[in-house]
Amino acid sequence: MRSIKLLIAVPFLGFLGFLPWANRIEPYVLGMPFLLFWLVLWMVISPIILMIVYKLDPDNREGETE
Repeated sequence: MRSIKLLIAVPFLGFLGFLPWANRIEPYVLGMPFLLFWLVLWMVISPIILMIVYKLDPDNREGETE
């Protein structure tokens, strides 16, 4: 289950790791420069990834009744 917790690093890499690659104005995506779109995209993806990690982490299942 340790590999599931490694998913927490994905938003960090998305925001900062690929930022030099995404640092451009063209193309425009949804009317936004690409860099702004990239940051907004990761702001949407990050909570989804964290929710997946929370749901799959066995440490969080102690209080659940089955």
